[in-house]
Amino acid sequence: MAKTKLRSCIFCLLAVCYVLSDRFVGGRRIGTMESKRLFRHKGTVKTIEVITSLLFQGLVKYLQGKDGDVIDCVDIYQQPAFDHPLLKNHTIQMEPSSINPNVTNEEFYDAELFQGLHENEEYCPEGTIPIRHAREDEYYANRAIPPAARRKNLNVRVNYDTNGHEYAGASVSGGNYLGARAFLNVWNPATNDGDISIAQVGLRSGPSDLLNTIEAGWMVNSRDNEPKLFIYWTRDGYKTTGCYNLDCAGFVQVNRIFALGSPLKPVSSYNAKQYTIRISIYKNNGNWWLQVKDQVLGYWPSSIFTDLATSASTVSWDGEIYDSGQQAHHTTTQMGSGHFPSEGFGKATYFRNIQYMDDNGKFNDVETGLEPYATKSECYDIRVAVHKIRGFGTHLYFGGPGYSATCP
Repeated sequence: MAKTKLRSCIFCLLAVCYVLSDRFVGGRRIGTMESKRLFRHKGTVKTIEVITSLLFQGLVKYLQGKDGDVIDCVDIYQQPAFDHPLLKNHTIQMEPSSINPNVTNEEFYDAELFQGLHENEEYCPEGTIPIRHAREDEYYANRAIPPAARRKNLNVRVNYDTNGHEYAGASVSGGNYLGARAFLNVWNPATNDGDISIAQVGLRSGPSDLLNTIEAGWMVNSRDNEPKLFIYWTRDGYKTTGCYNLDCAGFVQVNRIFALGSPLKPVSSYNAKQYTIRISIYKNNGNWWLQVKDQVLGYWPSSIFTDLATSASTVSWDGEIYDSGQQAHHTTTQMGSGHFPSEGFGKATYFRNIQYMDDNGKFNDVETGLEPYATKSECYDIRVAVHKIRGFGTHLYFGGPGYSATCP
């Protein structure tokens, strides 16, 4: 009887797969793609709608997830960067003159991270770059309230009003820095409605009202609750310039494999496997290049900046949350893993092998001068590791649960 029921169940599932087969081809959903896509990016050569597929006991199940991702493959010479008035006659650099090595001891983590585009084994054609369709309210928290107070006086452990933004991290300052990098483990923190949670590597220079920044890492927002690769930049303290990913003119992408803003999978688990990416940002041939793992994604031309046109005065590695104020108490949005740094490896979020590039173009371990900061340490905290772990170099743990008995 049990076997008969099992056969019937398998038959029904296969029948459903057959019925759906005219709507799904090669990991992409067809038929309703046009109704979902609000627009096509200028220069689009091909459009891919990413559908996650899982193989289990010989059955194929197609899961659209939370609306899926729509990727436009855009002619590399028609990407948004060239709408910037300072880049009208810009000549694309396809790669830096030297690619920084991205290999260290991998004993402590599993680097098999990928994006949905990779799972479907379909990439954009040569001569194009992937641009993901950002959802309308995906970043509304940051757009609605420009974070003018970000990173103001964050060189000590303090508590003060940061316009809904809170941080826990560490930085080095006082030099002429040409880059920063680190490994960071990827988590999927819980986020309250309208909030965001971020882990990022950053460089900055200039006075607070005209602050120049470059930021890259992973972000989770309440719209879809999954970690995504992101970049951000500004040249005027987040007031009128800059944006996430390719949502405005600025960043020049040269990579046809990675789509900024697409999910990273799988994610780290508490006291289990840690999935890690390495973010590197460095000056080369006059531009600020972004490298993720061994992939060069593109660069920010120096010409779009003022103070960052030459070098950075501060580099940082930190977690950030934005509290949209939807709850009567402190937000329940988690930073990092949602656990305090005191819990250590496998439980808290970390940056490891923290390095900066000096004005001679050499990456160095941060051995002195690493300054921790936490805007509200009873909610989210930071701990620079005092004991060595083989292969970790200089490292720190950060994060926290948000609202709790100690975080009212």
